[in-house]
Amino acid sequence: MQLEVQWFISGLVENSLLKMEEATELDRLLGQESNLETYAQTFLNQASEGLDQEQVDSLVDFVQQLVDFSVQQSREGLTPELFADQAPAPEEVPAEADPVQEAPPSSPEQNAPRKVAASKLPRSLSKSGASSSEVEVQGNGFNCFDNLDSLNSKQTADAMKSLLLQLNEMGASDLHISANSYPFIRRNLKIQRISDKILTAEQSEKLNLALLDEEQKERFRKEMDMNFALEFRRSRYRVALMFQKDGISGSYRLVPSEIRSLEELGFLPKDIETIERLMDFPNGLVLVTGPISSGKTTTLAALIDIVNRKREDHVISVEDPIEIVQESRGCQITQRQLHDHTESYSAALRGALRQDPDIIVIGEMFDLETIENAISAAETGHLVIGTLHTCDAANTMNRLLDVFPPTQQPQIRAMTAGSLRGIICQQLIPATDGNLTLAYEILINTLSVGSIITEGKNFKLKGEMQIGQKAGMCTLDATILEKYKLGAITYETALQYVNESTTKEELNREMAMREAKKLAAAAAQNQSAGK
Repeated sequence: MQLEVQWFISGLVENSLLKMEEATELDRLLGQESNLETYAQTFLNQASEGLDQEQVDSLVDFVQQLVDFSVQQSREGLTPELFADQAPAPEEVPAEADPVQEAPPSSPEQNAPRKVAASKLPRSLSKSGASSSEVEVQGNGFNCFDNLDSLNSKQTADAMKSLLLQLNEMGASDLHISANSYPFIRRNLKIQRISDKILTAEQSEKLNLALLDEEQKERFRKEMDMNFALEFRRSRYRVALMFQKDGISGSYRLVPSEIRSLEELGFLPKDIETIERLMDFPNGLVLVTGPISSGKTTTLAALIDIVNRKREDHVISVEDPIEIVQESRGCQITQRQLHDHTESYSAALRGALRQDPDIIVIGEMFDLETIENAISAAETGHLVIGTLHTCDAANTMNRLLDVFPPTQQPQIRAMTAGSLRGIICQQLIPATDGNLTLAYEILINTLSVGSIITEGKNFKLKGEMQIGQKAGMCTLDATILEKYKLGAITYETALQYVNESTTKEELNREMAMREAKKLAAAAAQNQSAGK
């Protein structure tokens, strides 16, 4: 069997994708002289049966990584442990060899074929559906944290890449590496440690700076905060580094590789129609709001994708950093990254207006100048889509206005009342399947809503949303109740997140009706069994 084929088989066995008896049968079927490509294609044909397209794509990606790894290891003459007993014995130097040509004395270990630990092999999903990396998470953690001090700079960078690549396999959204802290991930909003080792300041700095070039390191030490996008092996991450009292902390957010539709994100069909209508306006202001880690980025990407498919316009997007790359389809899309392509959101907005845009996307609206420029752009014939860190529609309006001095607020209220098209405010809550689902509310700017904004009576917006269903509006409570009726969330989750007493009463009635139906079904079954 060729050496690169040995590495390929070893990788499949190590990742529980192939048993030894299956490997033996595959070898018998293909013959000793078959090359690596034949083995890889045969395995793919067999293993992809019964898988959906997403699983097949994941499998193909892993097999390609394993093929590249196998070729690299074979070129270096390395032998996998699985086939170590089949390695050729070291050649003996004849006793009568010419002393002048005789090689220096060497130990048997130096002459023996080199072996690489199985832990160096790529990781993948096992047949049982659980990832090998997840098993490590549930144990004592990742080995790289135990021998971190002995790793050189390249090995440290490889260890960080390995950790990041496993985020997706573990179903995690974030990786946190911080001085004087356990390394941990965030999965379904919950924190989970991945090692029982507390990192020192030196170890945290070593890990967090491993993937930076010298220019980035210098800038980070000067500014003491850094946000940037990281991409390798078709995976993207949003990285935030900072100094704190114990040393350096790093947060690594996994960015979805594909743009998800509004339906996939968890919006209900009737609300999807409302949101898509917002994307039909030639001008105005549309806001996507919510707390940190509420899915605003993926929703924003879905909105851009909608206009990209439905319209033929020029879209300029300003982000910090660019997370989801958008390909131009119907629209011509220009994406700019803060600090790399522009100094600030406000500067980018001013520059965008000179680039003949139809749609401007602002990754975050947080200062007076950016908000003022966004509202002005919405008034002057552009569709502006932006995000804010607010928890509901009323707070969103307060946030927009509070950054302005009191003397300017009446003017801004009037401008906003005329330019606002809608607000989507969202958060993520636990779902019945163990993952997360979207809870949200939608405000549409009607004549009544415009009057409320102009008068500065934002506390009335909640009531207007409750009676504005015909205009496409919905409250957070109404969405949560609907999600419970559909079985997407449990009664306990719904009760935790609803606010209005009337919604809680309706929720209790729905739960009581379900329990009554269960009892009736059980009684009917018992009666049938008794007959």
